[in-house]
Amino acid sequence: MPYFKPLQVVIVGFDGVLGSALAGALDLFSFTGVSWQRFVNEPVEPRFNVQIASLYKQNFTCSNRLSISAHCDLANVRHCDLLLIPTIGDSIEKVLSNTQALLPHIIRLSKQGVDIASNCSGAFLLAKAGLLNNKEATTHWGYAEKFKQDFPLVLLTPSKLVTQHDNIFCAAGGSAFYDLGLLLIERYCGRDIAGQVAKTQVIDSRRRNQSLYANVNLYKSHSDALVRQVQDYIEDNFCDPISVSGLCSDFNLIPRTLNRRFQASVSMRPLAYIQAVRIEQAKRLLEIGETNIKSLSSAVGYDDNSSFTRLFKRLTSLTPKEYKDKVYKASAS
Repeated sequence: MPYFKPLQVVIVGFDGVLGSALAGALDLFSFTGVSWQRFVNEPVEPRFNVQIASLYKQNFTCSNRLSISAHCDLANVRHCDLLLIPTIGDSIEKVLSNTQALLPHIIRLSKQGVDIASNCSGAFLLAKAGLLNNKEATTHWGYAEKFKQDFPLVLLTPSKLVTQHDNIFCAAGGSAFYDLGLLLIERYCGRDIAGQVAKTQVIDSRRRNQSLYANVNLYKSHSDALVRQVQDYIEDNFCDPISVSGLCSDFNLIPRTLNRRFQASVSMRPLAYIQAVRIEQAKRLLEIGETNIKSLSSAVGYDDNSSFTRLFKRLTSLTPKEYKDKVYKASAS
C-alpha cells in the first residue's frame, strides 16, 4: 500500500486537441511511481491519479481523428492539484471559438490556486481566459507572432522552453512538454522521483535552463498567502543579499511572527528556506554543467566559498565536487 495519497491531475480534452500531446501527458504522469518500480522490482506506488475531463463528459475528437472518451465532466471538477491544457492541433481560431464554455471552469480552478499548465498552442486557451494578462508566458515559436497580435497584454517570451508566473506554467511545444512535466513531477514528488521518470522515459533532464526553475524548487501546498509571497520573493531574488530582518521590513512583520508562520507553513524558518533554495539552485547548476565549482557560490548568492561549501555538504552530505561527480557518473550509466 502507498504511504501517500496520489495527487489529482486533470487533462482538459476538447475537439481538435493534438492527440499525442494529450496521450503523452496522460502517460507521463500515470506512470510516475510505476515504470521505474517495475524495472527495479520495487512496489508500484502511483504518484498521480490522472483523469481526462471534457465539457459534459462528452467524447471528443483529436486533430488526428482519434476519438477519446472523457473520464469526467470538467464542470464537476471541484478540486485538483494540476490542470493540464494540451496542444491545440486543429485550427486555433476554430478551437477557441468552440471551447468558450471551458474557460469559466479553467478560471474557477485557477482562482482556487490549482496549478495550471499549458503546452504549446494550449497557451492560447489560457490567454483567451485572461489568465496570462501581464504575465510571462511562452508558446511554440511558429505561433509567436499570432499570439502577440491576439494577446498584446501577455508578456510572451517564445525563446524560453518553460515559463512560470504564480500558479500558471507554459511549455513552448514539442519536447518542451517533457521539460515541464519533469519540473512539475519534481515540484510535487521531489528530485529522486523526477530522475526516475527521466530515466524510464529516456528524457535528458539536464538540458533545462536553470533560470526558469529557480522559483519552483519547493512545493508550496500550504494556505498562508503571506508566507507564499515571502517564498516567491526569496525564490526570485536568491542571488541577492537577503536577510530575515530585510524580509520583515519588506513585508511589515516582526521576526517572531515571520518565523512562527514560516515554521507552521513550511516546517522551517525563513533563513533555512533561503539556504534550501540556494542549495537547490546550486545542485541544478551542477547538474546542467553551466558553471564551475569556483564560481558556484557567487552564482547562488554567497560571497564566502568556504561557508557555502560547508553548507552544501551539511544539506547534501557531499561537497559540490562530489555532487557533480556523482551526477555525471549517474548520467553516464
